[in-house]
Amino acid sequence: MKKVTLYILMLAAFACQSQQGESTTGENYINLSSAREAKEFFTWDPSRSPMVSAHRGGPYPGFPENAIETFDHTLRNTPAIIEFDVELTKDSVMILMHDNTLDRTTTGKGKVVNYTFDEIRRLKLVDNEGSETEYQVPTLREALEWSKGKAILTVDVKRNVPFEMVVSEIEATSTVGNAAVITYNFKDAKKIHDLNPDLMLSVTIRNEEEIKRFEDTGVPWENVIAFTGLSERTREFNQRLHDRGVFTILGVLGNLDKMAEAGGDELYVKFVQNGADILATDRPIEAAEALRNE
Repeated sequence: MKKVTLYILMLAAFACQSQQGESTTGENYINLSSAREAKEFFTWDPSRSPMVSAHRGGPYPGFPENAIETFDHTLRNTPAIIEFDVELTKDSVMILMHDNTLDRTTTGKGKVVNYTFDEIRRLKLVDNEGSETEYQVPTLREALEWSKGKAILTVDVKRNVPFEMVVSEIEATSTVGNAAVITYNFKDAKKIHDLNPDLMLSVTIRNEEEIKRFEDTGVPWENVIAFTGLSERTREFNQRLHDRGVFTILGVLGNLDKMAEAGGDELYVKFVQNGADILATDRPIEAAEALRNE
């Protein structure tokens, strides 16, 4: 019943939000307070509501990627899952950063691992157009604390960041219920599940062979959101995942986003009609508006 209520709230937010202005009431928040609620929320059923996942938080002009201010901007416009990246500083502080260098997204230069957190904190974030903003690089802990009562997170852990550190931070902030960890292979999925069997996982599953290989890990399907890749999968394949109670995430970021921008945002609706439940996108506001108008 709680899952259905959450869906109704999300649908209401999609339906009632003005297409011209930004919400300031928190109506776009998704509040999951426990691991059980997360598993219920992500158990697929035919009444599911399509969602968008804001890649790197949903950067737009003036709002840089992987910034808490950008997350707020996205949620003022639409309900969304917030995806972000985690890197490690010289003094082992986990920060939100996609690249292993500072050059593209901050006013600094050089490798992240060569700087302490205090040094990085003195920098300013730069948006995707190259304009300096007033925003600073946040820590993973700050992002987790921000998310409480507001958002579902998917956490992309970069190679030099130990999963143990990330899981410990999620546990320490009591955000197991609303933070899913992204994995790119089944070994890592099994490792994170062993570290905390309550955590939701985003697992790459793109074909029948990968379904079978995942099932061999012993990780329960109820812990899984299936990332089906950057190319559209068949309706039949998506249904096989749905039959297991699993939500699918289609990565439309990149080529599919560009196709929608060039040919019309109704393309996002087609992806959902074909069985994609969550669209991971660089255009969360536009994609969500297209889904609202479905």
